[in-house]
Amino acid sequence: MELNAGGEGRGRGRGSGQGGWPSSGDGNSGILDEQILVLVFGQLNWDPSVVCVAARVSRRLRAVANRVLWREVCISRAPRMVAALTGGTPEGLSRVGGGWHALAKLLFYCSGGGSSLYFPLPSNVPGHFAGVSRFSKTSGLSFLSRRCSGDLLFMSDPCEHADVDGAPDGEDLGAYRGVYRGFIRSKTRANLIGRQADLEQRIRCPYCRARVWSMTAARLVPRTAARRLAAQQGRLEYFVCVYGHLHGNCWLAHLSSDDGDSSGGDDGDSSGGDDDDGDRCEGGDEGDDARIAC
Repeated sequence: MELNAGGEGRGRGRGSGQGGWPSSGDGNSGILDEQILVLVFGQLNWDPSVVCVAARVSRRLRAVANRVLWREVCISRAPRMVAALTGGTPEGLSRVGGGWHALAKLLFYCSGGGSSLYFPLPSNVPGHFAGVSRFSKTSGLSFLSRRCSGDLLFMSDPCEHADVDGAPDGEDLGAYRGVYRGFIRSKTRANLIGRQADLEQRIRCPYCRARVWSMTAARLVPRTAARRLAAQQGRLEYFVCVYGHLHGNCWLAHLSSDDGDSSGGDDGDSSGGDDDDGDRCEGGDEGDDARIAC
């Protein structure tokens, strides 16, 4: 699936009551009229950096952005991913775990790296706007243990950070992120609760600020996750928040050309030629001001 910063038009109606849109009869008028804002930002190809700037103008505009605009950004840039996460129904589009602003931030923002019990870092690596991100549900399968098979998880490719303090020789820091469908009813959540896994006291979800579980501490990290990331066993850690947002870090070994050739078949099988597997998100302009940090 592709999330295109160029913003391919979806061509669905924007009239009152169409496409599950809420009515604008809540007293908003002029620039705060939701239908007008939809038309304006639609003409701007749903650029997430522009929506983020607009959300900082006032509390009322921020509320409209969180309720409507971020949803449209997600649908515009990741239509098939959003359809899979919401069931593709107007009822499903009415809400998403953690809010649409959190999902939009997850699509376009790499959270960098932070030190944790099982993945110590001498200093934090700041997050940044990710110009291009690819999410795949096939990749997500590699992060599900056998006990959690049947869950649907979209995962990004790792974002590589070179020259990190304390990095082992020849390795870069990898930062990756993902999101579960219907996490409240997932086997992953059931296993975390069944194992009486403790929520982390210090670490929060970088996308919705909710509390998180360490999948490493809960012993729910499958070996396939390290293989998928091209990291060594025990050289990664990731967390899942109560709304189903996943973020984590690993050490990425540099692959020789021979290594790349030998792993090419697996990568091809994983990404497949299946256009329905995921989305490729392009966020637009890459600048410090374009961070999805609203």
